[in-house]
Amino acid sequence: MPDFEAFFEHEYGAVLRTVALAIGDHPRAEEATQEAFARAFRKWRTVSEMTRPAAWVHVVAMNAERSRLRRASRISTAGPSEAVGAVDPAPAVVARVVVAQLLDRLPPRQRAAIVLRYLGELTIPEVARALGCAEGTVKSALHDALRNLRVELEGSEM
Repeated sequence: MPDFEAFFEHEYGAVLRTVALAIGDHPRAEEATQEAFARAFRKWRTVSEMTRPAAWVHVVAMNAERSRLRRASRISTAGPSEAVGAVDPAPAVVARVVVAQLLDRLPPRQRAAIVLRYLGELTIPEVARALGCAEGTVKSALHDALRNLRVELEGSEM
């Protein structure tokens, strides 16, 4: 059984970045990620035996955010994401800003599906659990999001 502290140190940054991009709000992402890791700690005996414990944490973090939204009875229109990462050279920073802007133009479900699937490296079933929807809905959201991003990229100078 791997040590929780080592798991936390290795996975926290990646989970936080993914959740922040998925929901578009860094402080809320921190809360959801911290809550997910707290739950993982409480259930570490079970979580540590999973094939992909980090995917479980992603799902729990997204569920925590969905629960918060339900409690608040509103849907967030997130601003530009503030993903945490290493200092990048100028071209990488420009690309990251453009990608964040493109993601921000997507509807919330499409943005979350794209980020969880491609940046969080979750499987379709894991994304479906994280978003609380059917796998077919995830596939449709990914298809629509990729189409929308393609249209946006073709219209940009990048």
